[in-house]
Amino acid sequence: MDSKGDSRCTGAMNQRLLFTCGVDEAGRGPWAGPVTAAAVVLDPAASIAGLTDSKALSEARRDALAPLIRERALAFCVAHASVEEIDRLNIREATFLAMRRAVDGVTRQCALGMILIDGNALPKSLPCEARAIIKGDLTEPAISAASILAKTVRDVLMQDLDVRHPGYGFARHKGYGTAAHAEALARLGPSPVHRTSFRPVQAAMPAG
Repeated sequence: MDSKGDSRCTGAMNQRLLFTCGVDEAGRGPWAGPVTAAAVVLDPAASIAGLTDSKALSEARRDALAPLIRERALAFCVAHASVEEIDRLNIREATFLAMRRAVDGVTRQCALGMILIDGNALPKSLPCEARAIIKGDLTEPAISAASILAKTVRDVLMQDLDVRHPGYGFARHKGYGTAAHAEALARLGPSPVHRTSFRPVQAAMPAG
């Protein structure tokens, strides 16, 4: 389920340069679907105008920026933690797992010297020095780029889940707890891609 970029910094690795990687996630709060994380190493020589927190951008603007990030970044990887992993580990640890998978994908492309992660906590077992930055998706372009990639990839995945599990409106709300989602959940019961460890989903499960 990973989405990896090409190895444009392989030559730089041979020169033992160390790169800074931005990391962010999408999909911690929804009642359904995986949690997605992205890791991005930006190229200082190929700036991308308009990078910011994906939640502050329109869908059209995110969709326009995502291919630019893929084209101009030195390296990137998008990875997921599944619904089963969320229910088994809890959402916090599953988010950290997705982040580690994304970072691991980037380390196969670039030698990292610093990892910048949006939020106030860090996953364990990262390959180099790391720093958590609250609202880093607003201040660090590499984190902003990761936020956009994670959000756009997960949105496409939820559109696919909408086709596979019709009636819940995944393509519209992306699994988040909207009134329409709550109504569909009460009417249809949980689908195989709902997070049964989340209370609104538990409440909709058949008794016994």
